[in-house]
Amino acid sequence: MKKRSLFTIIILVAVSGLVLSSLNSCTKAPKKNIGLQLYSLRDSIRNNVPVTLEKVSKMGYTFVELAGYRDGMFYGMAPAGFKALCDKNKLLVLSSHMGSQLPDSAGWNDAMAWWDTCIEAHAAVGVKYMIQPSIGGNAYQDINILKGYCSYFNAIGEKCKAKGIKFGYHNHDKEFSTLLEGQPVYDIMLNNTDPSLVTFEMDLYWTVVGGANPVDYFNKYPGRFELWHIKDKEEVGASGMMDFEKIWANAAKSGLEYGIVEVEEYNHDQFTSCKMSLDFLNAAEYVVMPK
Repeated sequence: MKKRSLFTIIILVAVSGLVLSSLNSCTKAPKKNIGLQLYSLRDSIRNNVPVTLEKVSKMGYTFVELAGYRDGMFYGMAPAGFKALCDKNKLLVLSSHMGSQLPDSAGWNDAMAWWDTCIEAHAAVGVKYMIQPSIGGNAYQDINILKGYCSYFNAIGEKCKAKGIKFGYHNHDKEFSTLLEGQPVYDIMLNNTDPSLVTFEMDLYWTVVGGANPVDYFNKYPGRFELWHIKDKEEVGASGMMDFEKIWANAAKSGLEYGIVEVEEYNHDQFTSCKMSLDFLNAAEYVVMPK
């Protein structure tokens, strides 16, 4: 066998390096702009906020949605301190779940005052969205109470808008399975809220559990669903019951701006389940985030 020249060896080594680099880039899923609802780690964050946020960042999540507002504080921390901790971990504080039930006429001013304080705290922590995650049980029984919630949400949305924040509503399954005057509760809410004041955070899993198809709502109410809760029975992608590929094919029509993982039930410990959910989404070629 003839001896190879030094030049030939260098070329072979360089080509081999390029091939290996190409293979690695194919097997390693790119990081996508996906957030985590911190309720997914409710046991951990209750005990240690700094460690929890550090682990969320190391998993590869790029932003968080909060579920720990109370009396002007977030998980027991002042807005500036909590934001600084998120900044340290390179996590955007995108959104927050909080809320107040529909007041009667006598309690309207107190309710609006509560929202003023709440909005100020959220503006200080830097959120883009404030999301009410539920309505009172009586709203599923009386269409007038439900429409009262819609007017209430419009008023809150106007207050949020004045501070540069968007207000929205997060569904569960009963909004689809409960009919009032022949209409699903969710449709009544969509039809009686001002799109310029109230957006909707569609929880994809609860929509399906409620007997509805997310894509049907994207087609019927295009642009109304700026946030998604990307959820499954346990870890995202584990159950096989969610047609995520078809849902994502209609993401632009929905108005999607941000996707947020929420894990409520687990096959593993909470951190492992949240990491598996993100890995599934990063590996899925059809998952394309608008931002």
